[in-house]
Amino acid sequence: MAHIIVLANQKGGVGKTTTTVNLAASLAAMEKRVLVVDCDPQANASSGLGVDVGTLERSVYHALFQPQEAQQMIVETPMEYLHLLPSTPDLVGAELELSTLQHREFILRKIVQGVQGAYEYVLIDSPPSLGLITVNALCAAKWLLVPLQCEYYALEGIAQLMNTFSLVQQRLNSSLEILGILLTMFDKRNKLSFMVEREVRDHFQELVFSTTIPRNVRLSEAPSHGLPAILYDIRSMGTQAYITLAQEILSSAVLQREAQAQEG
Repeated sequence: MAHIIVLANQKGGVGKTTTTVNLAASLAAMEKRVLVVDCDPQANASSGLGVDVGTLERSVYHALFQPQEAQQMIVETPMEYLHLLPSTPDLVGAELELSTLQHREFILRKIVQGVQGAYEYVLIDSPPSLGLITVNALCAAKWLLVPLQCEYYALEGIAQLMNTFSLVQQRLNSSLEILGILLTMFDKRNKLSFMVEREVRDHFQELVFSTTIPRNVRLSEAPSHGLPAILYDIRSMGTQAYITLAQEILSSAVLQREAQAQEG
């Protein structure tokens, strides 16, 4: 079975979608079979992987109401080992529509369980909120990866996210664990980045990834070309950082133990 990872942070602009796309692409470049599930109505992960969302007839929105047909909604990307369950702006109405359904927190879990057999990693990109779609993503995953930007207000929002994580773990998904906190938009020229890094590492200790993601123009440019950074400019600092992150995750002791338990 796949390692199922949700990337979540209710604060926007922290590099969550950038991390989803570029971590997935880096794993795919290492010939790991990867599925990205785009659960953000902005559909930036989908467009960033080269999908014209305006031409899609069905997307993750439709899969939420027809989970048994989700496999048919998965599309290919420019990378052989990387597939996508895309999003469209239609998803913005899903919160209200799902709210009347029974077991509404577990619909995405049903979708992921139905398609995960073909993949080694499933990365779920969630919207910048703590609404029902994000709760679905947290209930569908085994691991939570938290992108955290190296800025002054970085720690304000994470307390709320951690509270939501605890509630979901206690009431809905007892197997959910934190894979790690990823420091993003690190600027070596800015003393504040080092201050935030020190504070986060002091507070969360081993939960923080060794890898940090730099503020990098190439990472910002790549989505406008419908490409992950590894296909846009493999030499850029941003690309190399995500390759390093992928290597760190591949060597993660907790994921290795999970894989052994699944094989057993």
